[in-house]
Amino acid sequence: MTPACVRAPERGRPPVHSPVLEVKNLAVEFGSGAGRVRAVDDVSFDVRPGETLAIVGESGSGKSVTALSLLRLVPTPPGRICAGEILFHGEDLLKASEASIRSIRGNRIAMIFQEPMSSLNPALTVGLQIAEPLQLHGKLTWAKAFERARELLGKVRIPDAARRVNAHPHQFSGGMRQRAMIAMALACKPNLIIADEPTTALDVTVQAQILSLLKNLTKETNAALILITHDLGVVARYADRVCVMYAGRVVESGSAQDIYANPQHPYTLGLMASIPRLDQEAGQRLTPIDGQPPDLAALPKGCAFEPRCRFAMARCRRERPALESQGGRHYRACFADVSC
Repeated sequence: MTPACVRAPERGRPPVHSPVLEVKNLAVEFGSGAGRVRAVDDVSFDVRPGETLAIVGESGSGKSVTALSLLRLVPTPPGRICAGEILFHGEDLLKASEASIRSIRGNRIAMIFQEPMSSLNPALTVGLQIAEPLQLHGKLTWAKAFERARELLGKVRIPDAARRVNAHPHQFSGGMRQRAMIAMALACKPNLIIADEPTTALDVTVQAQILSLLKNLTKETNAALILITHDLGVVARYADRVCVMYAGRVVESGSAQDIYANPQHPYTLGLMASIPRLDQEAGQRLTPIDGQPPDLAALPKGCAFEPRCRFAMARCRRERPALESQGGRHYRACFADVSC
């Protein structure tokens, strides 16, 4: 049954291709000795060409650490990737040399970060920053790379791109800076784009423009897209498949249509019930999830969501549920019957 708070998205068949990326049993820890905290625990997923995979959850659920791990950008120390495989076209990036991983970053795999102002160099023009990966990875001359940068700014709908290619980041609005980051990500025609909360701090209209642009451009290039977000409204409109994370683990995954039409985990139900909707009656209150996310340094013995769960049973306090198939590619980690 679809929760009243949200309408199930309409989706066609997912692309039938070998995965661009397969993540298997990924685990990431922070700290040392007895003070280690596992921020990502046994996470697995894959994404295929032309497909958009959304990874959703509250702040602190492990979404961004997972994204950083894919390009081995977790700061060490205090962090370390302690288990798992990250297979990019069959090659395990965790075993790749530093030279090999540098040749992949910004080239075959691109990343768009939350805050473009902190990702762009304020001392260099936007055009130079887009041209740099083209010159480095594409072996273009600076003149050709700069011309391509101008074309890319036009492609992401920056007005008057021929002039603005010489502008500095502070001369761009927030939405234009994020468009410039998308242009930089697309510069080398990557096979995979990772977008970590790409519309943070942007107003709703600009958010929709940025996400539509990103979705359309990845369709044109057949690149896979991993979209990190906490906004299930965004997921409903743009994602093909969804991984829901809580306390560092995937608690539910499946196609966007399945997740919205038949959510199988209490946390997913809670996230959906907290989304405002256009047909909501005046004065009607949203239903928040009770309590707070758990302290990763002091997780309960059983299910991490049990203290906040209205379906919790005694078994939930004793055992940690495994991620199990609910039919097809729909998985959940829960003992309770949440059907209604």
